[in-house]
Amino acid sequence: MPPPPEKRKALIVVRTYPTPARKGVEVSCTAAITEKGEWMRLFPIPYRYLDEKEKFSKYQWVEVTVRKAKDTRPESYSLLPGAEIKILEPPLSTKNAWRARKNIITPLIAHCLCCLRAARDAHGHPTLGIFRPKRIKRLVIDPDDAAWTPAQLAILRQEHLFEKKPEKELEKVPFSFRYEFECDHDTCPTHTIICTDWEMGQSWRALSRLPLNDDGGGIRF
Repeated sequence: MPPPPEKRKALIVVRTYPTPARKGVEVSCTAAITEKGEWMRLFPIPYRYLDEKEKFSKYQWVEVTVRKAKDTRPESYSLLPGAEIKILEPPLSTKNAWRARKNIITPLIAHCLCCLRAARDAHGHPTLGIFRPKRIKRLVIDPDDAAWTPAQLAILRQEHLFEKKPEKELEKVPFSFRYEFECDHDTCPTHTIICTDWEMGQSWRALSRLPLNDDGGGIRF
């Protein structure tokens, strides 16, 4: 028996750039914080296929009907198929140095990634977290495949009877992005983490469209 569905109120804090997926055409992984102050991972979310009234922004409270995912990570939940994502209010204000947002985020701040990983290895959780790096060494940008594979294209181009297809096909970002940084931990070996945030993909899309200067210069990856 699958676990029973339940309604959850949650604040959206992270959303990844979409990727082709066998279940759901294209999907994003979304991280949220529940009204009880707990992390929750929502997957899959076909964001570009959502009705306009369901397209949430970051730092916006929503109500979702979810079921505990088969994923063994305790924070992972799946949206109930066909259930509406209900947007409850506008995104939290950035006034007073983001005070409204910090009130939700600050209680969850961990000391460092090393501590988060140690806790996860010992207890199986958390598998989501937030921390402040001691030093960001660099952002590494590596070339990636410039186009979707035939299998990925077939997924993106399949038709769905009850879903309105986006006007534009999902654009492939031909680069991968990762951060190298050090934790505020005495024995930190340094870390490398892949960044697949929606904002990173959108930044590439915006910058790649900037015109070149007369001398051929300009921002190009």
